[in-house]
Amino acid sequence: MPDDEPAAQATAPAQQLVQQRSRRTQPRSPVRGRLATALAAAAPALGAYAAVRLIGLVVLAAAASNADKSAFHLLGERWDSVWYQRIAENGYGYTVTLPNGGVHSDLAFFPLLPALERGIAELTPLSLAGAGLLVAWVAALFAAWGIYAVGAHLYGRRAGVVLAALWGVYPTAFVQSMAYTETLFTAFAAWALYAVLTRRWIAAGALCVLAGLTRPSAAALIAALAITAAVTLVREYRAGRTDGIVRRNARMLTGIALAPLGWLAYVVFVAVREGSPFAYFDVQAQWGNSIDGGVALASFILGLPLPGALGLGAALVGLGWVVSLCVRQRQPLPVLAYCIAVVVIALIGSGYFGSRPRLMMPAFPLLLPPAVALLRLRTTARTVTVLAVLALASAAYGAWTLLGSGPP
Repeated sequence: MPDDEPAAQATAPAQQLVQQRSRRTQPRSPVRGRLATALAAAAPALGAYAAVRLIGLVVLAAAASNADKSAFHLLGERWDSVWYQRIAENGYGYTVTLPNGGVHSDLAFFPLLPALERGIAELTPLSLAGAGLLVAWVAALFAAWGIYAVGAHLYGRRAGVVLAALWGVYPTAFVQSMAYTETLFTAFAAWALYAVLTRRWIAAGALCVLAGLTRPSAAALIAALAITAAVTLVREYRAGRTDGIVRRNARMLTGIALAPLGWLAYVVFVAVREGSPFAYFDVQAQWGNSIDGGVALASFILGLPLPGALGLGAALVGLGWVVSLCVRQRQPLPVLAYCIAVVVIALIGSGYFGSRPRLMMPAFPLLLPPAVALLRLRTTARTVTVLAVLALASAAYGAWTLLGSGPP
């Protein structure tokens, strides 16, 4: 028996090597394999997005230090962030009475972000503000990934990379680094649109539910899905394909039925809590966020000095021109409908004018025409140079805004 021990010890490494090779040759699960492939394809877009946002953070950190302020405080502990964190800590029920008698209630804020903040803060050493920033930054990467996926699906991988980078240098892209809901909502919206483009309707509906628990602008996403489904059914009806039309489109109809449930659930929650079927809309009106068809926007423009009014009017004309480019580009119906709906909702509300560019930021399809145009530059170096200049301009504007007193 003692003579057998050296032989057994000698064969052990060989057996371990065979086992390791066997594990390496075992096939990956299909889901993990597809996810790894998709992530590898999106890596350049995520890298480009992270790079331009890092420029913004570095510029902000330098400007905040020069002003003897905390960049962490500027990003995670002001304005709407405070309201979300208060909900995360204490639940709903906080109101503020303004000097003019108006009442601001925390019921104006949707529940998903504060729920995530509370969960992360309880499971990790992070504060609520830190948890909010973690959610926003992780969601920003998922949003950039989804934006890349839509762009790559429509116009190729290079277009997807440029599109993600352009979203990161949007004039109010600094909000993407704040403990706000814009990145979380955009992530759900981008992936929901990608799901529709790839005919994964149930996934699109589920993502729409989450978007509806994040921001009221989920109404734009719900409308885009509903319009797309309606047009699909009408086309089939006109083509005479009426037999089995419901069965053939069962997954689409299921996704459409799911889509509004998150948004409706919160509106109903507020209605039950306040004892009024229109309580949520009353709360928003108290914040000055009712729908007035653009009257407040027109009044704001007319009240400006002539140079300011002309400049803002020119900006709105430019916005209309970009929307027309999206139409001429023949973007798919769900993408175009979502984009236009987000823009319209931002413009016809009576809310604070300064927030309108931020409210339009989730309308990333607006950036598809310039993304495709940038691809026409002769060299990659020129494209990178343009994006770098835009990143610096966006970073400077973001630092200037965050160091100011007004909310974005």
